[in-house]
Amino acid sequence: MQDALQVYTPEIIQTYLAPRAGEQKLGNTIQCAARASWQASLEDSTAKYVLVGIPEDIGIRANGGVGGAESSWVPFLKAFLNIQDNEFLSGSDLFLLGHVDLSSLLKKYQHETAPEPLRQATTEIDALVYPIIQTIVSCGKIPIIIGGGHNNAYPILKGSSLAKKAAINAINMDAHADFRELEGRHSGNGFHYAYQEQYLKQYAAFGLHEGYNNATIWQHFQTNKDLFYTSFEQMYLRSELSFEAALAQNLSHVQKDYYGVELDLDCIADTLSSAVSPLGFSRTEALRYLYLAGQHTHVAYVHLTEGVFTRADGMQYPLTGKLLSYLVQAFVKGNKDIKPQ
Repeated sequence: MQDALQVYTPEIIQTYLAPRAGEQKLGNTIQCAARASWQASLEDSTAKYVLVGIPEDIGIRANGGVGGAESSWVPFLKAFLNIQDNEFLSGSDLFLLGHVDLSSLLKKYQHETAPEPLRQATTEIDALVYPIIQTIVSCGKIPIIIGGGHNNAYPILKGSSLAKKAAINAINMDAHADFRELEGRHSGNGFHYAYQEQYLKQYAAFGLHEGYNNATIWQHFQTNKDLFYTSFEQMYLRSELSFEAALAQNLSHVQKDYYGVELDLDCIADTLSSAVSPLGFSRTEALRYLYLAGQHTHVAYVHLTEGVFTRADGMQYPLTGKLLSYLVQAFVKGNKDIKPQ
């Protein structure tokens, strides 16, 4: 586990900072590992939220998607660490742990196109990720995980569940349910594997696109009481529910127990991802989702996934890092504004 994690020191954090006279940036005050054991540093830390990156695209390519999700972590750091430390958000509330170093796997499989080797590699990523998440959650912290494919929902749920010693719930703002068949690990079936192995108990998929989830997935959601969804079309085509009313229903499905908060950037219109779409939620709605989903004591983790800075086909979106920074801010502010239950 230690070997898989690139732990950040103050010296590493400084390389991402653009100092300005008279200003205190989040990177100046954010907490990080100060002892030989990062676990001991976490246990001693007063910070509630732990940032960790999983820069990889193997799980996406194992699902037939376009690579590039490994490119969002560094742009996020450059954006997030350079926002102001002030009364609205302080670095003292946050612990920047580091990133899961998957560089050797990425190099080994960079030219691989066959699904089976990529799915096996995704299983290797699972084994590296879940113990790190388990340790963070066991320390009483909320991990905020950035980057990589949605395949990482499985090890994040596994690690959180093992730490909580019970299956947990999840809400996912996404165009896709990622509940494909158990055909080998990839970005399209992380929730199904977690459910099958009893790390995931109840699952709410918020904003599914009706034309982009197969018939088997719809059947699962229509016949299994543990699964709940609201489609994008229910809200914006047929006007059956408002955004806030639909979100309240989805949150109600998961908030009785500990739950993870998931957001796939492909659900945001015109935002670069493996499955970029011209239609979807607005960026403001994504912020609102994270703010409201964070307003509960049962939140176990946050996972912002599939954002891309530079995609394998050459497409770029230079604001991905700044968007991720805004999304993290929205969740933390929501969680700090928890109303009495």
